[in-house]
Amino acid sequence: MPAVPAVSVGDRAVHGWNPAGYADLLGVPYTERPTLPPAELAVRLDRILESVERLLRVVPVEHLGWTPPERNRTIRQLAFHTFRLALAFVDAMDRGELPRAWFEEPAPAELADGQALADYGALVRARIAGWFDGAGETEFTRRIDVYYGPQSGLELLERTTWHAAQHLRQLYALADRLAITPPTPLPTDAFAGLPLPDSLW
Repeated sequence: MPAVPAVSVGDRAVHGWNPAGYADLLGVPYTERPTLPPAELAVRLDRILESVERLLRVVPVEHLGWTPPERNRTIRQLAFHTFRLALAFVDAMDRGELPRAWFEEPAPAELADGQALADYGALVRARIAGWFDGAGETEFTRRIDVYYGPQSGLELLERTTWHAAQHLRQLYALADRLAITPPTPLPTDAFAGLPLPDSLW
């Protein structure tokens, strides 16, 4: 298997994010759940990124280098990663592929404080909005060569949205630990219908 996620049983294996394939491999029933339409996912993703952007504008610079015990990633790197994974959706749709390296990019040195990170996030949101303005319906049925297995445009958009939502949840939890009051409440209604994990980490 080139990368996780993957499930193997004996000499049979299924690679990539493929719940139906995993169920077939394991011999258990599986019912596909409904996926939100692209337009709704686009709105949700923008709300999530906007919340990250607003939170960063109130995070003191001295806290951005803090690394929580749950993961070896500073708040600064986690925030940048959240914007970069969202931008990676557009890049992948333009190029037809999504390599793992895009998710491993570190925050550039010039994004040294919350304001700079938030400004970068605003640019990312604008680029994503522009992409959706020009996207046709067939974009979401295309197959994209993703490092964890081929995905349709819609599957990748859904995963991008809940991936960003998961990191937003983590950022709010970290802000609470550091006694930072977010300017707006966590937009939990934007998470409805997304396959978010129960665990925060």
